[in-house]
Order: sequence, then structure tokens, then C-alpha cells
Amino acid sequence: MKVILSINAGSSSVKISVYSADKNAAPRQIADTQVSGLTAPPARLKYSRSGRSIVEDEAVDGDVRSQGDAFELLLKTLIDDAELREVGSKGDIAIACHRIVHGGDCDDSKVITKETHHRLEELSDLAPLHNGPALTIVDSCIKQLPDAINVACFDSQFHATMPPHISTYPIDQGIAKKNRLRKYGFHGLSYAFVARSVAEFLGKDLGELNIIALHLGSGASACAIKGGKSWDTSMGLTPLAGLPGATRSGSVDPSLVFHYASDVGKLSPASTKDLHMSKAEEILNEQSGWKSLTGTTDFGVIAGSDEPQHKLAFDLLVDRICGFVGSYYVSLQGQVDAVVFAGGIGERSAKLRRAVVGRTGCLGLA
Repeated sequence: MKVILSINAGSSSVKISVYSADKNAAPRQIADTQVSGLTAPPARLKYSRSGRSIVEDEAVDGDVRSQGDAFELLLKTLIDDAELREVGSKGDIAIACHRIVHGGDCDDSKVITKETHHRLEELSDLAPLHNGPALTIVDSCIKQLPDAINVACFDSQFHATMPPHISTYPIDQGIAKKNRLRKYGFHGLSYAFVARSVAEFLGKDLGELNIIALHLGSGASACAIKGGKSWDTSMGLTPLAGLPGATRSGSVDPSLVFHYASDVGKLSPASTKDLHMSKAEEILNEQSGWKSLTGTTDFGVIAGSDEPQHKLAFDLLVDRICGFVGSYYVSLQGQVDAVVFAGGIGERSAKLRRAVVGRTGCLGLA
């Protein structure tokens, strides 16, 4: 028997699903744990084993602010649980699968070698909220779980099927190809799961499935899935493009940032030797989104409030989502089996779902 960790380092959370796998058998989930609220402390811990809640939703004691801190707490939680017999020590963990947001041109999962690790470091500048923290956890796994195999599963790999006229930017193609400047798209692991699940639910062959999928969380995106494959998606070269998020602006006029501040081309003080972030990137990735409009990253607070700034943030997100739904409806030539909501906000905010469905009712999707 092997124990497999599935690790998802998000912009505000770290989640670990634990699986046991016997030879020639499908993996079986045995535990699930997560730390959330890294951008809105105090962080909170959840832990369940075999479908039974062990830690409901407790504030974490101590200073847990980074993805690295969260991973160490989660690993300790698993190992310290005497009832989780499959994980009695770190040596019981055979494989650690890591969600890596930006995989560049990789169209499949990769075992993390020194070469792979170096390539992912180079891509960290393109996904500063995710790749860096994920690599922090990879490094921690290499150190703390020396016998485990680390595997990178890329959010961008699902979108390798986008046609050239969608993935290409209208810029000098010599420079674009040299620097690999094109639309990559993200949240692909979520979209791949959504596509499989919806096809099964509708009783359709995956190759015949056309849907508009919305992954709505602290990071938000939309995806047109045609014939079970990615046709178009809202995020681009980086996760910044498309829908606004908790701290991301989403798509704005590219000139805006130069009018926002005079020194946006300089390196941000938050840059490190491994992560180079300009002030422009910091402003648009970490100082924008609905937090800049409301002062909170908690969309539940926004959706449940009638305060003018909260209503503005809510209406703005609904408007941007509906814009992509309409665009993708046309791109799929009206052949849409379903509009699917995923992600924490997509799952929990009935108010948002009603608003989007109501606004797009003219498409006949309701």
C-alpha cells in the first residue's frame, strides 16, 4: 500500500487530500485537511478522516501566515492523528502530488527533478501568488519527505488544446515565440474535473460535451469547454487576466497602471532573489480586486451586505462573469449543454449564481 498526498497551494489556502493506493487498484481517499484564511487572519484549520469531521473549523493557534507555515501544520496534523494508521510517520508517504499553477508549455504532469524545479522557478514570475508558494511546499516535501516522489500537476496543461487564433496575442511573433508570450490559462485541474463530472451527470460522452465553466474563488476564471477540451479561457499569460479576484484586478486597460503610479516599472520591495515582481504586478495582483473596493477579501461578507461599496463589488463581478458567459456562448455557436459553477464562491454563493443566471437568461440557459 502507498500513501499519496494531493497538495493544493492556493493564494489564500493550502489543502491536502490523503489517499491510500493498493497495487492495481484506484486510490481511495482516507483524509482531507486544509488551512484557509491566510490572507485574512486568523488562519483556520479543518480536518476530516474517512468522511468524519475531526476538526470542524477552528482558528489556528500561533502565527500561520504563509503556505509553508500551513503545510507544516497540516503535515503535523496528519502524523499526530493516531487513528490515521496509514500515516504513522513521514516515511509512510510515497508520493506527493503538487498543484502547480503555471507549467509553461508542459502539457502533462511531470516528476519533479532538478531540471523541472529550475524550470518552475523561472515561471514563478508569471504566477507570483501561486508558483512561488507551491515551490516552497515542494522544497519542504523534498526536505521533510526525502523518500517520497514529488509530482507536479499543472493548472495550465488542460488549456493546451486552445486553437492558435485564441492563444495567440497580436504582438511581434518573433518576440512572442522567443519569450513564450501567449495565453496559457489556469484552473485547468478544476476544469478537467468539472468536465468529467458534468459529462457523467448528463450521461454524455466527454467528447460531445460543450459547457461554460466558472471557477469562482479568491482567484476567478471562466472557461469555454468544447468537445470536452478547453476552447477558450479568461486567464492569459498569467492568472491576472480576465475576471477580478480577491486581490487581482482582472483585465484592465494596460495603460491604467502607468497612470496609477509613476514608479510602476521598478521592482517591488516584496521581490526576492527567486521572485522578481514589479510594482505594477504587485498593484494589480495584490492590491486590487474586491479587497481594494471593500477592504475585505471575504466574498461572503460582500454578498451578504447592502453597503454601497459591497454592492459595487458584487455587481462588478457579476457583470464581468456575464460578459464571459455571453462571449463563450457565441464562441460555442450556442451549443451549450450547461453553465457550471465551481470554486468556493461558485459553490457557496447562491446569490451570485442567481444573479448570473438571471442576467444571462436571454441566452435561454436558465
